Amino acid sequence: MINRQMVLKSHPHGIPLPSDFEMVEADVPNPGPGEMLVRNLYFSLEAAIRGWLDGKANYFEPIPLGGAIRGPSVARVVKSNVEGFEPGEIIFGLHHWEDYSLSDANTVLLSKLQPKDGIPLSYYSGGLGGSGHTAYVGLHEIGKIQAGDTVVVSAAAGATGSMACQIAKLRGCRVVGIVGSADKARLITEELGADAAVNYKHCDDLAAAISAACPEGVDVYFDNVGGRTLDAVLTCMNTFGRVIGCGMISDYNNQDNPTPIYNMWKLVEKELTLRGFLLYSYMDQVPAAMDQLHTWLEQGELKILENITEGLPNAGWAYSEMMKGATIGKNLVKVDSE
Repeated sequence: MINRQMVLKSHPHGIPLPSDFEMVEADVPNPGPGEMLVRNLYFSLEAAIRGWLDGKANYFEPIPLGGAIRGPSVARVVKSNVEGFEPGEIIFGLHHWEDYSLSDANTVLLSKLQPKDGIPLSYYSGGLGGSGHTAYVGLHEIGKIQAGDTVVVSAAAGATGSMACQIAKLRGCRVVGIVGSADKARLITEELGADAAVNYKHCDDLAAAISAACPEGVDVYFDNVGGRTLDAVLTCMNTFGRVIGCGMISDYNNQDNPTPIYNMWKLVEKELTLRGFLLYSYMDQVPAAMDQLHTWLEQGELKILENITEGLPNAGWAYSEMMKGATIGKNLVKVDSE
């Protein structure tokens, strides 16, 4: 049996290109004691992966040249030497872009899934997976949202942002999304329920545009972008406002030259809280998030946006398209059928 792998061929310069990735073949590994062999079904394309491609450590070790790309996936157990996991069961965890991966009890984000009839399995890679859980935990645990709050979400048409907009609205908040096109602005207001949208590409003064959309100020900012967007929102925050540090995608393609932040004094002036978080530090809260997201979905109150690319060989292209900002919703790669 052959195990196809998508590996890092070269360190990207700026936006990753399909040529920075390469498909190779290896043997399917055998699970040892305490391990299980899983067949990957859907890969979740994450902006955070970009930080692992430059050969520099951050909160995970960098992916070496020739190494398989690391990312979350929904997978089916093939063989198991892990107590509590049986062949045929569906799991979610941090694996590699390959047909078959080894997993164990220490795999980051590892959880056993119980897919419900009528719900696409792909949803558990995004809206009912890491993206939805991140939005839910971020808003509740970090943002401490309350009904009546004004919540601003950047990258609001993206995987996590689109979920954060809807969750905040379902909790009774006024929601303003920051997006990069007129089509995305229409999407979040007409389909996701946001009260207003700000197109940052059509703003001479981003802070003024955000203030106009939030005349009573901003109570909670769900930040997926960082950079000048974070700098602008800081000037619009209300006293005791909360900034949820989820991502800094504006600088992911150029991490050696991060965008300066000039308005940090607002943290003191407005007594703000700015706190970053990683989902795997809050795994104990994932079951409650999953239950609530399922309920909202089954009640027709939640819309999950997906952009699915077919075939493992196309994973590098799909990732490049996402990092260009050319896509909407959750980006996934569906691994070829066996």
